[in-house]
Amino acid sequence: MPRRRSDPAQPSLFGPDADESLAASARARTEPAPAAHPSACVELARALHPCIHLGTSSWSFPGWRGIVWRDREEESTLARSGLRAYACHPLLRCVGIDRTYYRPIDASAFERMAAQVPPHFRFLVKAHEAITRPAGAKEVFGGSPSLLFDAAYATEQVIAPAATGLGDRLGPLLFQLSPMGLRGAAEAEAFIRRLGAFLGQLPSGLLYAVEARDRALMRASWAAMLRDTGAVHCFNAHPSQHQPLQQARLVEPATQRAIVARWMLHSDHTYEGAVDRYAPFGAIVDEDPSSRAQFARLCADAAGEMRSAFVIINNKAEGSAPLSAQRLAQLIVDPRASIEPPAIPFSPAPQENTP
Repeated sequence: MPRRRSDPAQPSLFGPDADESLAASARARTEPAPAAHPSACVELARALHPCIHLGTSSWSFPGWRGIVWRDREEESTLARSGLRAYACHPLLRCVGIDRTYYRPIDASAFERMAAQVPPHFRFLVKAHEAITRPAGAKEVFGGSPSLLFDAAYATEQVIAPAATGLGDRLGPLLFQLSPMGLRGAAEAEAFIRRLGAFLGQLPSGLLYAVEARDRALMRASWAAMLRDTGAVHCFNAHPSQHQPLQQARLVEPATQRAIVARWMLHSDHTYEGAVDRYAPFGAIVDEDPSSRAQFARLCADAAGEMRSAFVIINNKAEGSAPLSAQRLAQLIVDPRASIEPPAIPFSPAPQENTP
C-alpha cells in the first residue's frame, strides 16, 4: 500500500512514484536483507510444482544467517521486520504463524503481514489454544465452562481476523490437538463427535486442518468426521503420533481437498532437548530421511493431482528448517536424490517426549 504524504494535496516534487521510492529506501535501511541465494536453489524452486508450499514455523531465528538473512540480526528485529526478507527465499512459499496459538491477533496485524509477501505466498494460522486445549476432562466431556470448541469465539477471534487481514494469502487454519490422555474407545469417540460438531458450525469456504497428536484419535470415525465436515487431517511428524504415511492409511490423502503437513520434532528428542542440541538452527544436525521421504511422497502425489500441499517445518525436526525445506524440495523434484548420512553422531538416552 503506498505511503500517504503528510499533505495529500501537495504534489510531489519528484514525480508520482517518489513517495513509494522513498518508502522502499527507508525499508531497505531498517529491514533485514535477504541472503544471496545460490543459483541451484533458485533452479530448484523453479522445478518445484507451484501447488507445493514449503515453509517454516515462524521466521525469527538469527541462526539462519547466510540461509535466509544476509547479515547478523537480533531475534527481536527479525520477529518485527524479517518477514519480507524471509519471503524472498525462493523455496519458502509459506510460513506458520505460531503466535496466534497463544493469543489471537487482530485483522490489521494480519494485513501488515500480507503486505510484505508476494501474491503466491501463503500463511498457515494456528488457532488459539483455548479452542482446542482442554485444562481437564470436564472441559472435554462437559460440566466445566470454557472456550473449548466454542465456534462463536473461533469465528470472531481467529477466523474472521485472519480471513479479513490475509485475504487470498490465507492458507490453512490449523486446530492443534495436544495429547489428552483419552482413556479407551468411548472417550475417543465422544471427543471426535464433539470436534465434528464444532467444525460443522464454522464458516464455510475456508481450509480447516486438524492436527491430532493423540494416537487414540486415529480411528475410522476420525476419517469419517473429516469427510463429513470438509476439514482435512494435518499429517504430522511428532513422537506422540504415528508416522505420516501410517496416518495416510487411515485418512487417505486422495480424499483431502489439500495436503496439510507439519514436520515438527525429531523422534529421538524432547522439545527442550532438541532446542539445546540444534540451536542456533543454522545446520542439519540429525537427518530424518524417513520423514522427509514420507512428506515428499504426499507432496508429489498432491501435485500430480493438482491439489495444494502445505508443509510447515520446525527447526526441531532436523536442526534447521530452511535447510530441511531445501532437502525436501530436492526429493520431491527428484525422488532418486540421495542425501549423505549425518556427520554428527548421536546416541540418544531414553526420554519421555513432551507434546
